[in-house]
Amino acid sequence: MLHDRVLVRQDTAEGERRSGGGILIPATAAVGRRLAWAGVVAVGQNVRTVEPGDRVLYDPEDRAEVEVRGVAYVLMRERDLHAVAADRFEGSEDSTGLYL
Repeated sequence: MLHDRVLVRQDTAEGERRSGGGILIPATAAVGRRLAWAGVVAVGQNVRTVEPGDRVLYDPEDRAEVEVRGVAYVLMRERDLHAVAADRFEGSEDSTGLYL
């Protein structure tokens, strides 16, 4: 990985999903702009806030997909991430485990 790039793998495939109440929402349902979670696989040498193994929140519309050895990944800049969820943030007082 180079510079400020982050390589992530999406947590779930796009398609049907369930609401919190258990209602099945089909893949064809129109939804507003929705952010997605992904797991960090690799980071460039200039990335400061994210480490491999973290989960990040990003906008799926601002992504560049790449396939490596048959596995689909998303490549993006660190500045395009909206939040980071990591165990290392949970140790501090009054912490939610999220870095926004």
